[in-house]
Amino acid sequence: MPEVQPTAPFAERSILVTGAASGIGAASVYWLSRRGARRFVLVDRDEPGLAALAATLDPACETSLFAGDVADPQLWDEAASACTAGLDHAVLNAGIADAAMITDLDFAQWRRVLASNLDGMVLSLQCALRTMRDGGSIVLTASASGFKAEPGTAAYGASKAGVLQLAKVAAKEAAARNIRVNAIAPGGVDTAIWDGVPMFEDLVREHGSREAALAVMANMATPLGRFARAEEIAAQIGFLLGDEAATITGANLVSDGGYSL
Repeated sequence: MPEVQPTAPFAERSILVTGAASGIGAASVYWLSRRGARRFVLVDRDEPGLAALAATLDPACETSLFAGDVADPQLWDEAASACTAGLDHAVLNAGIADAAMITDLDFAQWRRVLASNLDGMVLSLQCALRTMRDGGSIVLTASASGFKAEPGTAAYGASKAGVLQLAKVAAKEAAARNIRVNAIAPGGVDTAIWDGVPMFEDLVREHGSREAALAVMANMATPLGRFARAEEIAAQIGFLLGDEAATITGANLVSDGGYSL
């Protein structure tokens, strides 16, 4: 169970987190709960994962769990009912990865990635902005793939480029209510998003373990020679959400270990 820190900058805050069951989403929930957040609206396709996460939080935390696809408007009709008391913050993090060269990219595959990563982000952002109190803040999880081209990333990169622009537009639209909207663009992060990607599965087979495959990718692509931990990205998201970032909006925090240099 996360221990609440003596100073609680997010005390009693109400926060929406998508993609909450694992990876950056779960790490963000833990980070925020340790700093006083006491009401969470948690969204993920992984219903057992959501329940497991909620069970580890402080009993004082109120959690509303919504299992489903963020690209499903009906899910947001349901989730909005849990946000009517007003959100203070949102971490819009849900997304999927895929890899295929453009000539081999099945159109249904393209639509699946764009639906989850971009359509789902629009629906998440609509819910957050419609139910957020004035003075709130939002962080969208983008990716370094949204501005650095690599073979095989057409669908994922295009979707994340859309997220980066969406954050800027939302920041301008929400500024009149003193709501800040920013994006974070991680490079490689050790999360489950890699699992099931054919290229990564090939590396695991070649090098004998998931950890070895991640190390190989990090050494090849990242000047710092390492990928981020989900907890590190969560802390950076927390900074963007918090009062220390009070004059930051429409920005993109690149956290990629130098990958995009």
